[in-house]
Amino acid sequence: MLTIRNRIDQIRAYVRGGHLREKAFRGGAWLGLGSVSAQVFRFGRNILLTRLLAPESFGVMAIVLSISSMMDTFTEIGIKEAIIQNAKGHEDEYINSAWWLSFVRSVVIYGLIFSFAPRVAVFYHNSQLTSLMRIALLSILFNGAMSPAAFVTLKGMNFKKWAVLQYGSSISGTLLTIGLTFLLRNIWALAIGFAAEYAVLCVASYVLCPFRPKYAISRGAAGDLLRFSKGIFGLSFLNLLFSRTDVFVLGKLTSAEQLGVYTIATNLAQVPASFMMNWLAQILMPMFSHLKEDYGRINDTLAKVTSMIAILFMPAFIFVVLTGRTLLSGLYGGRYAAGFAPFVVAILIAFINVANGQITTVLYAAGKPQLHRLCVAIMAAVMAALIYPAVHYWGTLGAQLAALVAIVIGYAVQMGQIKSLTGFRFSQYGKRFAIGFAVALCVFGLAMVARPSLEFHGPLFSLIYGTSTAALALVVSAFVVFRETRKNIDVAAA
Repeated sequence: MLTIRNRIDQIRAYVRGGHLREKAFRGGAWLGLGSVSAQVFRFGRNILLTRLLAPESFGVMAIVLSISSMMDTFTEIGIKEAIIQNAKGHEDEYINSAWWLSFVRSVVIYGLIFSFAPRVAVFYHNSQLTSLMRIALLSILFNGAMSPAAFVTLKGMNFKKWAVLQYGSSISGTLLTIGLTFLLRNIWALAIGFAAEYAVLCVASYVLCPFRPKYAISRGAAGDLLRFSKGIFGLSFLNLLFSRTDVFVLGKLTSAEQLGVYTIATNLAQVPASFMMNWLAQILMPMFSHLKEDYGRINDTLAKVTSMIAILFMPAFIFVVLTGRTLLSGLYGGRYAAGFAPFVVAILIAFINVANGQITTVLYAAGKPQLHRLCVAIMAAVMAALIYPAVHYWGTLGAQLAALVAIVIGYAVQMGQIKSLTGFRFSQYGKRFAIGFAVALCVFGLAMVARPSLEFHGPLFSLIYGTSTAALALVVSAFVVFRETRKNIDVAAA
C-alpha cells in the first residue's frame, strides 16, 4: 500500500512532467483558477449592479450585445482556432497574416455597425440604442487588433500566460464597470465597461505576447487561413441564430423589464456552463490537436469528460429546482424571482450545450469545423421556426423551451458526426450514466415527497434543504457511476 509520502511524490512527478497529459493537468489548474476568479468577479458584479440599475438597463444592453454578436459572428474567420490547429501556426508569416485579416475584418464590421445603429434604434423604438451601440461595440475593434502571438502561447499549451491575459483583462473590465456604475448610475456604465474590457485585453496582449505587424502578407499563410475560414464560414452566425434569437424576439414582443429579468436569470444558469465550456475547450483543443488521428485516445478522453459533466449536472438541476426562486430573489432582488421558470429550463440547456461542446472541440481540433455546420444549421432552423409562437403563447418561458428542443436535436445530429469521424459510440458508455441519473432522480423524488412534511420554511431552509439534497445526489450518483466503471474495467481486464 502506498504511503501518504509516496502519493505526494507521485502527484509532484505528474505535475512536473513534460508529456501531453501532464501539460493539460498543469494548464487546467491555471485556466481553472483564472476562470473561477473571473466568474466570481462577474457574478459579484451582477449582484451589485442589479441593486443599482433597473432591469430595463439589462434588457437594452442585451439587445446591444446581441447586435454585436450578430455582426461579429457573421464574418467569423476563426483566427485563434486556425493558429492552434495548423502546424505552421507559430511562424511569423502566419501570425502576421492572421493579424491583418483579423484587424481589417474588425474595421469593416464596426463601420457597418456605426452606419446601421440608427436603424436598429428605430426598429426597437429606443433612440438611445444608436449611441450605446457605437460606444459599446468599439470592443470589436479592440478584439480584432489584439496580438495573435497570444494564440501561439495557447497552441504551445502555455496556459499560465493565457490565463493571466484572458482573465486578468476580464477582471479589470469588471472592476471598471462597477466603478462606473457608482459614478454614473445608468446604462452607460455597462456600455463603457464592456468596451474597456476589450481595450485592456488588446493592450495586455502586446505586453505579454509582443508582436509588431509587418506590411507584407504571405500568400501561402493567408491561403491556409482562408481555407480554414471557409470550413467555418457561417457557423458562428448560425450558432448566433440559435443562441440570440430569443433576445431579438423578446426585445420586440415583451417589455425591456421582462427582457432584463429573463437575461439575468438565464445568465445565472450560464455561469457554470460558460466556465466549463471555456476551461475544457482551452485545454482539450490543443490536446486533441496534438493527438491528431489517435481516435482511441480521443474517444476515451471524450467519454471521461462527458461522464464528469453528467455526474455534475443532476445535482445542479436538483439544487436549482429546490432553491431557484430563493436564489434569484436573494441575489438580485424580489423582481427577479419571475425568472424562475426560464432559469430551470436554462440549466437543462446548459448541460446539453456543454456536453455538445466537447464533440465540437474534437471536430475543430481535427481541422474539420464544417462537420459541425449541420448541427448548428439545424439548431438555428428549429429555433427560428419555434421562437415566435413559443414566446407568443408562453412568454419568456417559451423562449427557453424553443431553445431546449433545438439543442436536443442538435446534440443528436452531433453524435452522428463524431461517430462517423472517430467511431465514438455513446452506447458503450451510456449505461452507467443512465444508472447514475436514475439514482440521483430517486434522491430528488424522495426529497420532494418529504419536504411538505417538514415544519421548517423560509429562504434559509430552502437553501439548506436544496444544498443537502443536491450534495447527497452527487455523492450517491458518483459512487454508482464509478463502481459501474470499475466493474467494466475489471471485466475488460479478465
